[in-house]
Formats: sequence, structure tokens, C-alpha cells
Amino acid sequence: MIIATAAYPLDRLQSWAHYEDKIATWVEDAVSNRADLLVFPEYGAMELASLAGADVAGDLEASLHAVSDRLADADALHARLAADHRVHILAASAPAAATPRPVNRARLFTPGGGIGVQDKQIMTRFEREDWHIAPGGPLTLFDTALGKIGILICYDAEFPLLGRALAEADVILVPSCTEALAGYWRVRVGAMARALETQCVTAMASVVGDAAWLPAVEAGVGAGGVFGPPDTGFPPTGVLAEGALNRPGWTFAEIDPAAIAHVRRDGVVLNRDHWSEQETRLESVTTLRLG
Repeated sequence: MIIATAAYPLDRLQSWAHYEDKIATWVEDAVSNRADLLVFPEYGAMELASLAGADVAGDLEASLHAVSDRLADADALHARLAADHRVHILAASAPAAATPRPVNRARLFTPGGGIGVQDKQIMTRFEREDWHIAPGGPLTLFDTALGKIGILICYDAEFPLLGRALAEADVILVPSCTEALAGYWRVRVGAMARALETQCVTAMASVVGDAAWLPAVEAGVGAGGVFGPPDTGFPPTGVLAEGALNRPGWTFAEIDPAAIAHVRRDGVVLNRDHWSEQETRLESVTTLRLG
């Protein structure tokens, strides 16, 4: 299969039709490059706040609810595009109404009409201290025609036990939104580490560009990227594809599911199988004072 990961800029939308045309154009571009799985970034849907006007888009709390109110329409659009083009689409994540506070939710659409929902598990400081986004539902492994797919939203990719919970995934999607180069690399290093540990493929998408009119996502630094274990059947760097930093567009990588199965069965190392050995080794940790 071919994976397309987005480096996606946020636009000040003039109308709902403007948004429909934008998403349709992005999807058509990926499909023209034979993509089977399209990955949009974390909080890419925040541009929908602009449809409620500048005052709403410029207010953290108001923008959150404005986007949540548009989510059903955005989902219908992505579902239709997935069916029309016979592709799987991970829509850009968005705040979704929940109790007691909204959650950061990504949605996976299949050509046959299936919809999988994945909420972010661990909030960044900005999300918890300023925006008050709440952790959502548990991690889910989606069994699809393309294989087993997991989703770790941005910061979640930096936590190895979350990745281990998705150890049966062939592909882990990492939609991200980072405002600085250091943030991009934290998530990228996390995505690459999860590919190493789980001996799978990870696909990272990013928000890119300035959006000073939107305090929730004022700036995005990043690139698309697809990573695997630096082992048998994969590049020695583990990098299957990487886009140019901060350049909008798709990054494509062709993935062979058989290569994932092979490296798990007969790689130079077997990180995935040997994971549990850590537990017995940790039991013997001691502290030794050296003068």
C-alpha cells in the first residue's frame, strides 16, 4: 500500500464550500499519486473556527466549541471522499464535545463506510493548563482491509507504553501539531522509537505555517514522514520517506505488509518479542554509590 502523510497549512476559510474544495483537492492529489491511506495532522480541523468569524477564531474557548459544532459535517465530507475514491482517510483531529470537557479526537474513515474514533490520551501542558482539553476514550486497534492500524496523537507517540499497547498494529498513525522545531523532533523521535520497538511502520503528519489569527494553533513546524525499524527489509536509517520541513504537501511511501511480518519473524533483532524481558531485568536494578 501507499501511505500519504500531510504537511498541512491552516487557511482562513471564506465559506463551507471553501473547506470542502480544499479537502477534496488534497484528497484528489493523494489519490492521483496512488495513495491508499491518507493521514492528516493533529488539530488541522481548527481552521473551521474561521467560519464563525474572527472574534470566535481568536478566542481559545469559543474556537474550541465552534470547531466541535462543525465536526459532524466534516465527518460526512471525509466519509464521502473515502467512499468515492476508495481510500482510507485519517481526518485531521479536532476538539469534540465531551463531558466534562472536550477531547482531541481523530477519526479514521474506510471506503466501505467504517468510522473509527481515537481520542488523545495524554495532554500537553498547553492543552491541560490553558485550553483545558481532556483525555478521551482508550486506545483502539483498527482491523482494516489495509491491515491493523493504531493511532497515537502527537504527544502520545512520546510514551512507549502507549505504543506497546498497539503492538499488534502494522501501521501506527501519528498526526501532530507542533509550534517549534524542538516539538517536531520530539514527536518524530517518538514515532521512530515506536517503529523500532514495535517493528512496525509509523506515519507522521504535521500542521505547517503561520496562523496568527488562530491562538489555538498560531504556528506549525513540521513535515510528513514515514518510518520503519532500521532492520531487515527497511532502510538502515529507518526513514522510508520524509518531506521538506514546513513545505505544504504530501509525502508518500510505499509499504509492503510482508516486510513488516518478516522483520517481526526474522529481523536482525526482535525488539517486539523481547519486550517482556525488560521486566525481569528491572527487578535487579540496584543503587551503587561511587566516591
